[in-house]
Amino acid sequence: MPDIMYAYLVTFGWAIVGSVSMGIGIIITLKMFDWSTRDVDEWELVKQGNIPIAIILAAVVLSLGIVVSSVITP
Repeated sequence: MPDIMYAYLVTFGWAIVGSVSMGIGIIITLKMFDWSTRDVDEWELVKQGNIPIAIILAAVVLSLGIVVSSVITP
């Protein structure tokens, strides 16, 4: 039984690490993306209903998720 509890704790710990890493990574990545596209206000375009910009931002977030998941995999 203690082995199962240890496995649950390890899994929960990695879930916390992944969540925090993903949250911080999204903030940093989207700020860098905003800085790299200074002439374009992506958030205003998304609010106006510009689907292609929303798809680009979603692709940025998904690619970050792939990188973070490969880094935190034990």
